[in-house]
Amino acid sequence: MEKKEEYKQRNENYMVNIAKQEGVNSLRGGVYYKVIKSGEGQGTVNPRSIVTCHYKGSLIDGRVFDNSYDRHCPEAFRVNQLISGFQIALVNMHIGDRWLVYIPSEMGYGERGAGRDIPGNSTLLFEIELLNIG
Repeated sequence: MEKKEEYKQRNENYMVNIAKQEGVNSLRGGVYYKVIKSGEGQGTVNPRSIVTCHYKGSLIDGRVFDNSYDRHCPEAFRVNQLISGFQIALVNMHIGDRWLVYIPSEMGYGERGAGRDIPGNSTLLFEIELLNIG
């Protein structure tokens, strides 16, 4: 089993390499994204917005920890109740956008992780499709 510091370093290195890839854009907080599809929808997301999204969350090793596509059911969230990195991405998206978002650990679940599926110091990858702003 990989040691905590080695895992943390591997995740940090992953983000450094992502930042260098063609088509990858940066947002505040060290969050990066790549546009899969640009939407045509109007509207602005703010922290108090309720949004409807499809999403798939995974770790850098490809392990999926959540997937609304598999459930065939998008989720509705109040933006300010999500992890910081997810919020940062959403407030920059338009309805119909589909992005691959790379969230560094400190903008996700940090050192504590989340349950059994997300170890501490994990970089999070989310494919996010913004369907509606309520």
